[in-house]
Amino acid sequence: MRLLPALLAIFIFSSTSLYAQKDSLALEKIINKFQKHEPFKRSEYPLGLYTEEHYKKEAEFAEKLLKEIKELDYSQLSESQKISADLLKYDLKNTVKTYEFKAYLNPLLSDSGFHLSLNYQIRDLNNYAQVRAYLNKLNAIPEYVDQHFKLLREGLKEGITQPLIIFEGYENTYNSQIVDNYKDSYFYKPFENLPSTLSEKQKDSVLNAAEQAINKNVIPEFKRIKKFFETEYYPKTKTALGVSEIPNGEEYYDYLLEYYTTLDLSADEVHNIGLDEVQRINTEMKKVMAETGFKGSFSEFFDFLRTDEQFYAETPEELLMFARDIAKRIDAKLPAYFTKLPRKPYGVEEVPSAIAPKYTTGRYIGASDDTQPGYYWVNTYDLPSRPKYVLPSLTAHEAVPGHHLQISLNNELGEEIPEFRRRFYISAFGEGWGLYSEFLAEEMGIYRNPYEVFGKLTYEQWRACRLVVDTGIHAKGWTRDQAVDFMKKNTALSIHEINTEVDRYISWPGQAVSYKIGELKIRELRKKAEEALGADFDIRKFHEVILEEGVVTLPILEKRVMEYIHSKS
Repeated sequence: MRLLPALLAIFIFSSTSLYAQKDSLALEKIINKFQKHEPFKRSEYPLGLYTEEHYKKEAEFAEKLLKEIKELDYSQLSESQKISADLLKYDLKNTVKTYEFKAYLNPLLSDSGFHLSLNYQIRDLNNYAQVRAYLNKLNAIPEYVDQHFKLLREGLKEGITQPLIIFEGYENTYNSQIVDNYKDSYFYKPFENLPSTLSEKQKDSVLNAAEQAINKNVIPEFKRIKKFFETEYYPKTKTALGVSEIPNGEEYYDYLLEYYTTLDLSADEVHNIGLDEVQRINTEMKKVMAETGFKGSFSEFFDFLRTDEQFYAETPEELLMFARDIAKRIDAKLPAYFTKLPRKPYGVEEVPSAIAPKYTTGRYIGASDDTQPGYYWVNTYDLPSRPKYVLPSLTAHEAVPGHHLQISLNNELGEEIPEFRRRFYISAFGEGWGLYSEFLAEEMGIYRNPYEVFGKLTYEQWRACRLVVDTGIHAKGWTRDQAVDFMKKNTALSIHEINTEVDRYISWPGQAVSYKIGELKIRELRKKAEEALGADFDIRKFHEVILEEGVVTLPILEKRVMEYIHSKS
């Protein structure tokens, strides 16, 4: 009889274990469905598929998986499994919302767009397979353009467009690709240095195919793009700035704030956080201004920084050399702050000329495959608008310890992490980490004089101003002049940068608020850890906790850090 309780206990334990295993297996199946899902054949659409029917089918697929996730018993999942389920929900919900709000009808930004995205296909060609794939992409451009024309025309009918005001200077995005000689095309550059593994016969064949592709499917398509924008889109697009002016716009902006912050924040809350941060950072900026010995007013100091030749490079090469020097100085500091560093290297290059005039001051471009490095792009267009004193902050943000380090470590997560998470990105986490990295560079001793410290503060102020300007434009009816004036008053950014940035916020509602919201959360969590752990606080371990599960939402991040604090207290 004594055996009965023991057998019953074994039965209960086994049943519980099987029950828990059931939910784990169910989640694994859901993730496999997601990861193996192929909405179209890449061989048929080398540049992707962009049709209303495609977006509809993707939304239906996402809704089906969301229902399956809802049926899971979270209490039976491990921490990493819960994170996977939550991140999958976050991504699938956005697919549904993109279709619900018809956001796919507006594939344009002030500094980007469907045609400008083609520039990201231009990479070094290291083998014959890559050469063939690149040629296939060039030859797919006509269909790619047709698909986007159809979406944009439907957007014009439904009032889902960008405002005309952001398109000043946009003609360079297509005019620069309309050349008389195909060899002058930016798309020809990869063919100038073909892999040495190709035979002479293969090289001749490839170069002939390249000539045909660019003459028939690249240059003529950019002529079509020019005609479309100048005769169809510009005359019919909206004039109102805020996204709240489009159908269901207010509801859409509320969702965008949730998507880009991963928090439940209203436009008013975001706006007020921004105003508080602007005031705090202004106080810090004035202290640093005093350290420089400048005797004028705050606005006069901004004018001095914007106009004095000592702060500007004379050539693009000088600016790039300055950026590379900063990058290498930061590289040497990384082991003291991180337990693990990425295997993937990165390069420092200038922003391609075709997109530079409307492009932001710099950006990180991740590796497209294992044979490619990451790239930290520095904008060398209009050198009088590119002060050197902000380059340490920009480098820390875009290269290391910012985007390159974080994104590469995310890509290099172990096999136990689902593949979709290794290529996942959440703006509040990634951009929040990038801005936190600018703060971290100060601890590393990267800022060598008060002007560079002021540059760090003006970049932080830039991100704080975004909270005010983004919500001002999209929820409070601000004009473009109001947004520009607010940025001019509170940052030392050049007038050119301010104009391109404001156009970016107009065209990309919500995204700009993710930086500061994410950084504030990371710094808040670090402060809690420092206060709770005191002398036992380890900066390398803290960064490991932040990065070891890869990209997560801010609520997940907070939960992880608080559990770490409790485990060490």
